[in-house]
Amino acid sequence: MLKKMKAVLGKVIKKVSLEDNKLVFKFTDGTGLNLFDNGQLCCEDRYMKTDDDLSYYGGATLLDFELKDGPDIDAKYGIHEVQFLDVKTSVGTFQVANHNEHNGYYSGLCIAAK
Repeated sequence: MLKKMKAVLGKVIKKVSLEDNKLVFKFTDGTGLNLFDNGQLCCEDRYMKTDDDLSYYGGATLLDFELKDGPDIDAKYGIHEVQFLDVKTSVGTFQVANHNEHNGYYSGLCIAAK
């Protein structure tokens, strides 16, 4: 994963979007990158969300990624874990929150790159 993410640093983003719980990058050189949570097991609900306007980052240069663990959220029927992915660009940083809601038996987040 790390090798794939490092390979796209310095590229110009043509478009970035959140589609089907994947953060999808398309670059001006015709390449792309998908980031997603690849840890799905039984009895979990995994999803990605952002409040940022991703269309703003078209034309920006991708500079870096940073993962940050967030606090667990109290959940009525189990555990709700959150991990934040900060994406640093030449015009600023946007953040995607990765969520995993589960019964307590399964846990963790596993961001993968393709």
